[in-house]
Amino acid sequence: MARPARRRDQRGAALILLLLLLGLAGAGLLMAAYGQRSNQLQRRQQTLTQLAEAREALLGFAAQYGRLPRPALSALDGQEAAQACSDGAACSGYLPWVTLGLPAGDAWGKLLRYSVAPAMTTSPVTAVLAVADRRLLGRDRRGAVVPQSGQEHCSVDTPCAAALLLSSGRNLGTSVYGIAQGNDGLANSDEQYNNNQGADFLSRAATDDPRAAGGEFDDLVLAVDVRRLYQRMNAAGMLK
Repeated sequence: MARPARRRDQRGAALILLLLLLGLAGAGLLMAAYGQRSNQLQRRQQTLTQLAEAREALLGFAAQYGRLPRPALSALDGQEAAQACSDGAACSGYLPWVTLGLPAGDAWGKLLRYSVAPAMTTSPVTAVLAVADRRLLGRDRRGAVVPQSGQEHCSVDTPCAAALLLSSGRNLGTSVYGIAQGNDGLANSDEQYNNNQGADFLSRAATDDPRAAGGEFDDLVLAVDVRRLYQRMNAAGMLK
């Protein structure tokens, strides 16, 4: 009669061992997911700091030279373009990191995008004539795209942003080696909009939910406010 009891004990021990292994596997998956999320959060925080430093460098450049710099020559040359912007599209590209004395890439190893109002790149900037025409967009509670800076149409009286800075986050963008990065997002139309756009960038809260309006999103956008720009330039005697 001892043999059946022993088998039951063995089966019970095997079941406990199986449950233990499943628990360890589940804990491992949870820890891996937490580690990935923590890593992404650290990258976001580091990149936000870099964006703030880039904005401060742009303001410092304007205070010294009486204008904002033009975008970089290319993804492999961080000097600002020598030629004046022929139109709004020509004033959208990559941050001229060499000219500003900044690192080339963000925490994802990608170049920061830079879109600047053409009127802000020619010295002297005349405040009563120059139009800050870079639009920072967002989404309202219904999911509709709306302006976050300025109005639908930018003007001297209703200025938008003087310039915009963009980090593409983990999807899309261009690496510091000049290589276009792939898209692993799901239905991330807002990220694709930013990746293909020039004058305007869209900013909203980060989400992994593909069902959200605009899909998954982790882009980071920072605006150079025209009033703050003029204050710095005026204090340095560089505003007309």
